[in-house]
Order: sequence, then structure tokens, then C-alpha cells
Amino acid sequence: MAADTFDRVDGMPGDDGTRRMAMTEVTRAGQEQDVDLRHHGDAEIGEGLANFAVNVRTGTPPAWLAERLRASLADLAAYPDPEPARAAVARRHGRAPGEVLLTAGAAEAFVLIARVLRPRRAVVVHPQFTEPEAALRAAGHQVGRVVLGKDFVLDPAAVPADADLVMIGNPTNPTSVLHPAAAVAALARPGRTVVVDEAFMDCVPGEPESLATRLPPGFVIVRSLTKTWGLAGLRAGYVLAESRLITALAAAQPLWAVSTPALVAVEECSAPAAVAEAEAWAAGMAAERDRLAAELSGRGLYVVPGARASFLCLRVPDALGIRALLRQRGYAVRRGDTFPGLGPDWLRIAVRDRPANDALLKVLGDLGI
Repeated sequence: MAADTFDRVDGMPGDDGTRRMAMTEVTRAGQEQDVDLRHHGDAEIGEGLANFAVNVRTGTPPAWLAERLRASLADLAAYPDPEPARAAVARRHGRAPGEVLLTAGAAEAFVLIARVLRPRRAVVVHPQFTEPEAALRAAGHQVGRVVLGKDFVLDPAAVPADADLVMIGNPTNPTSVLHPAAAVAALARPGRTVVVDEAFMDCVPGEPESLATRLPPGFVIVRSLTKTWGLAGLRAGYVLAESRLITALAAAQPLWAVSTPALVAVEECSAPAAVAEAEAWAAGMAAERDRLAAELSGRGLYVVPGARASFLCLRVPDALGIRALLRQRGYAVRRGDTFPGLGPDWLRIAVRDRPANDALLKVLGDLGI
């Protein structure tokens, strides 16, 4: 944890899409475009709609995990004991248990970080998941934005030198871009804290660009079990950081914030066999994602290149109108205009299995896409 930032902790325990891709914008606090930071993919889905809007792996949780969660209900009379799950996460990433905080999903982690840190200049690198910025604003912080340029590639020099809190996703939601670990690590500065949202890192076989095991000084890694294991309703995630910050975050967290079933899920999904299962899924998903991207690109659409997560980000003229037409035909996709740095010509599409993806492609073809 960067010392200067940690010392300021809370005392309590259109521009059109083409232009946006052609330049990197730095937006100071108070000058941000108006978007709904609280709009998420779950608001897009509905009864009878094929779900391409939410980036949660279908067919999950797997039977073995569901059975383990059912068995955990027998222990609900006792208060949750986080230590076995905490130790399992520490073993997975080669960290000390004191560098791990278990949370009720990544969303709680962002809220705790926003409440504990007191930065002079907070910056969020966009486009990315909007909850980190929403949490900072809810905690009363002014937030600046760095909007990435062509193909949403990270240029560490684009982040203002005086930013003492930087938040970035990797791989990034909604663009599916995986930034090189060296580029993310280059964001380090004396007195700066860098928060990296790695919620989709287990979509990448081998996780070569993860900083979870390296954990450079001043870095905070946020992880989630939601996407790969289908546990959005359970709320299970964790933070990796130096022990002094973990202690401060824990002091701001309600007692027993993570339920017994969620702790069981964290422990089970951190085991070597589960990590291997997730990697096998990620490899199969990647092949289907690349096929889907090639199909869409072959129709003349701009698909953000080099996608590495379980979704694709694409530019479609009148994307909001296309989204509405897809809903009429039984398909839900994620609008892009609620992500700073995108706009009304962008959509995010989750990657499903081949039959489901082909059905979506057919409907798009029927719409002339």
C-alpha cells in the first residue's frame, strides 16, 4: 500500500465512437459526462429473453459446488468462520493470509476501498465496470476519468502524474481487453494506490497478466467468484493487498459480512482442482469467443480486438435501436452507452455455447447485420 495514500484513511474502523477510439481523454473531476453508473446487465434481462447481457457463465454453479453449498446450510446456526477460506485464497495466490480480505462480492470491496482511502485525486480508467467510480462518488470523493484511446489499449503515461488513487479493470469490462501486466504495473508511483479489478481474470487460461501473485507495492487486487462459478446471488469475492490496508478495510467492514455458504464457495473454488476446472472452461470459452468475434467482424462490425474475457464489445450503428429489435425477438444484450467512454453505438455481448451464439447470429442476420 502506498504510504501517502494509506495515511489518509477514514478515521472510522459523441463525441462519436470513432473519435473516442482515436484519442485518450483525461477528464477532470466535475467535468464528467452524465451516465447511469448504476445500470448493470441484470437490468437488461427478462422473462423469455435469451441472456446475452450478463457475463455469468451459464450452467453454473456446477453440481459438485451446488452440493457443497447445500451441505453448508447445516452450519447456519454458527457464526461464519472466514479463516479456512482466507487460507485457501492465500494458498492459491501465494500470499500470506494477512494479505487477504474476504468480501460480499467485488462490489463490497469497492465500497470498503472508497470508505477507507482518502485520496487527493482519484482517477478511474474507462471504459470499465462502473461500480468502482459509483462507490467513490457515494463516499464523497471527486473522481476524474481517463478514457482510453484506439482499441482501448492502456497507456500508463495517460494517467495524470498527481493521481494518488487509480482504478482499472483487467481484463476490462466491457471491452474484454487484457492489459499486459507490465503496463498495469507501470502505473505505480510513490504515494499512489492502484486498484485492479481482476473479476474476469479467471477467463484467461493461466492468468499470465494477473498481478495477484506478484502484488507490487501500492497495488490492490479485487477478485470475484461471480462470473466463472455462477454465484452472483451468493456474493463472494476477496481483496489482496498489503496487510496494513487489509486491516483497515476489515475494520470498516461489518462483522460477519460474508455468509457461511459464501465462505464455503470461496474455499472450494480456490482449491487446485477447481482452479484447473475453471482453466479448462476458459480454454473452451476462448475458442468459441474467437469464433464469434470472427463471425461478427466478417459482417463488417467493429469488434474490439484481442478480446480475452467472456464477452465481446462491438460498435453497431444505432446500437440502442438494434438492442430494442433484439429484445422483440427474444434476445437481451448489454447497452454500451452507460459506460463512460462508449456511447449509443456500442453493445456488449456475452459469449455462450455454439448453438446459442449461432442462434443470435441468425437473428442479427435477419436484422441485416
